[in-house]
Order: sequence, then C-alpha cells, then structure tokens
Amino acid sequence: MHLATVINVFIRDFRKQKKRITLTLIALAWGTISIMLLLGFGEGLHQQLTINRNGMGEGIAILWGGQTSIPYKGLGKGRPIMLHKEDPAYLKERVPKIHRIGGEYHRWHVKVIYQDVVLSEHITGITPEWEQMRSHIPQMGGRMINHLDVDQKRRVVFLGYDLKNRLFGDEDAVGKLITINATPFTVVGVMIDKMQMSSYSGSDEDMAAIPNTTFKMIFGDPWLDNIVYQPYDVADMEEVKDGVREAMAAKYKFDPEDERALGTWDYASGTREFNNMLMGIKIFLGIIGGLTLFIAGVGVANIMYVSIRERTREIGIKMAVGARKSYILVQFLMEAIIITFGGGLFGMSMSYVLTEGFKRVPIESDVLDFMGRPTISWEIGLIVITILGAMGLLSGFFPALRASSVSPSESLRYE
Repeated sequence: MHLATVINVFIRDFRKQKKRITLTLIALAWGTISIMLLLGFGEGLHQQLTINRNGMGEGIAILWGGQTSIPYKGLGKGRPIMLHKEDPAYLKERVPKIHRIGGEYHRWHVKVIYQDVVLSEHITGITPEWEQMRSHIPQMGGRMINHLDVDQKRRVVFLGYDLKNRLFGDEDAVGKLITINATPFTVVGVMIDKMQMSSYSGSDEDMAAIPNTTFKMIFGDPWLDNIVYQPYDVADMEEVKDGVREAMAAKYKFDPEDERALGTWDYASGTREFNNMLMGIKIFLGIIGGLTLFIAGVGVANIMYVSIRERTREIGIKMAVGARKSYILVQFLMEAIIITFGGGLFGMSMSYVLTEGFKRVPIESDVLDFMGRPTISWEIGLIVITILGAMGLLSGFFPALRASSVSPSESLRYE
C-alpha cells in the first residue's frame, strides 16, 4: 500500500466531512497548544528559578562556628568553637575532595563615602574563590579580587550592583577611589545584576567586598565569620561534610558527633530538593495539558468510527475484490495518525510562535524577571511528539481494527 494512496483517500474523505474533521483538527491544535504552553511555562520557571538560586552559588556549603553540647575527653560542654584564618588551608589539606574553599569576614554599618555620597553599608572580606563559589561575576571592564590583592593586602574593592548605583549613579565606578572606614579603596570591579533567592548574610548586590587579608588588617577581627567550600563533585558533598567535621573536631577537640559544635548549611542539598519540587510542578502542568490533549484524541477516535460507519459499503467492496484485512487496518490507522499529527504540528507551530513572540515583548516586570518566561525546548517538543504519536495510534487502532473485521457480504447489504 502506497502512502500517496492513503493521502488521496484521506483528502477525499476530508472533503466529505470538512466541518467534522476541521473541528477535530482545531481541538487537537488547542490541546497541543495547551500542553506545550503549560510545559513551556514549567520549563521557563525551572530555568529562571535555577538561575536565581544559583545567584548565591552552586554546589556549596557554608560553615559557622558553634558551641559544644557534649563533654569530650575531659573538656566540658558549652565551649565556643570559633573559626580562624588558618582553617580554610587546614581543611583544604585534610579533605582532598574539596575543590575550592575560603574564609569570610563581615562588618555591618560601615561608613562608605564617594564625594558627597555617604552610606552605611555591609563590608565583606573574601578571597578570589568567591567568583566561582558565590557567583561574584564582574561586569565587562572590571574584575574580581585576585590572589595578588589578597597576598599583598591591597586596598581594592568589588562593589555589588545596587551599592554601585547608590554610590555612583550612572557614572563608571571602575578605577575610582572611595573611602571605607576612612581608608581609601580603589574600585576594581562591579558585580553583574543578578537574581538571588537565598542568602546567609544579606544580598550580594548591597555588599562591598575587599580582600580578607585587608579586612583583617583594617578591622582587626580575630575570627572568621564563616567558611564556604565547594567539592569537586557535588555528589561527594556528604563525604566532604563529614571530613570537614572530623578535621575540625580533631583540631578543636570536640566530639565529631556534636552537631552544635559547628553549623553547616548544605546549599547543594537544598538545590537538589528544590529541583525535585520544580520537576513535580512541571509534571503536574504536563498532566493538565495532557488531559486536554487526551480529550482531543477521543474526538479523533469518534471521527474514525463515524468514517468507518459511513464507508462500510466501500470497505466491503474493497475486501470483496481482494483487499486484505491488513490493508484496511493500515489505511484507517494512517488516516488517524495524519489527522492527529496535522492538528498537533499546527498547535506546536503556534505554541513556538506565541512563546518566542512573548519573549520579545519588552515588558518591565519584577515578576517576569523572577519567574521567567515560557520556553519551548527540544525536550518538550520530543515529549509532545511522542504523546501525539501514541494518541494517534490508540485513537486509530480500535476503529481500524473494527473496519478490518467487517464482513464483505454484510457490508454490501449495509444502507
């Protein structure tokens, strides 16, 4: 059986049932648009919220000092465990699966001055690893703090996006001098404007970051406020966390099982749970859209049953002159698939046009910036094509099976 023959028969039948098949095609297109837009919304939401969450970093853990709650080797409970500047290097040496690690200082309500602008701001002392670990990405024309800045205790500062705007407005900040705690600093870079869903000490866009060695020299803080580390493989995070706790327990003489001696925020684990939640949202949206498409598939099956009833004599004549059951089965099955993919491909095209058009509409909205815009990916296209194929086969198989089971003698007497 030739495909051209099936198409010619389909076109002939379409002319007989224009209104019925057109309405079915519209229903299929609408169902396809529904599932693609819902999946596209879920995909856009997933992508944007992932970007927002990674604004604080990806695959990291944050470590704080705490207080012992278990007596250990003759030492009583209630001892404070403070973090020292040597601890990051100590942990890097003893926990080989740590890729990046650095210590951080914080100081709030520090006077920051540029010309006649005076602000009270949050100052952090960090290391160059913050660029990769904490997404401190500089804008074009500037840079982040580097290792020479740390080694030489340079008075350089990396500004958050909003802090730069409050200090300089539209003026270029890189290369300008500001004073922090009455000490002059040169601005070497400005952070890109990024979304940040989480934080442990405030939003990055409002901070001024200086080398942690310079911070200690100016402010004299005896202890680190926290340590941030990142394993080579995020799958090893639990092993790395255990190694960090054991190494710190050996150094500061506390029970490794004492959870209150150190505080740890496993941000990587939270990201995995967050991604699972977003996947659940995408599945839920896909089910809703799939049900709409399923209803359209029922319409295809109804069309095929009606078509078989109206063409009973035709089927009987074909079988009487030698047409095999397989020919009749394949003919009606392919007609159902043509109808399904005809409406489905039109719906997919419309969905793509709608989503791409919406992306290009210049709408200034904090909600859209945070939630993202619908995005049609090739995975979504593959999912919808698979659903359409399965639906076309199912909606056409049983009517086609019925058509192939028609008795030639009875069908020729059918009125």
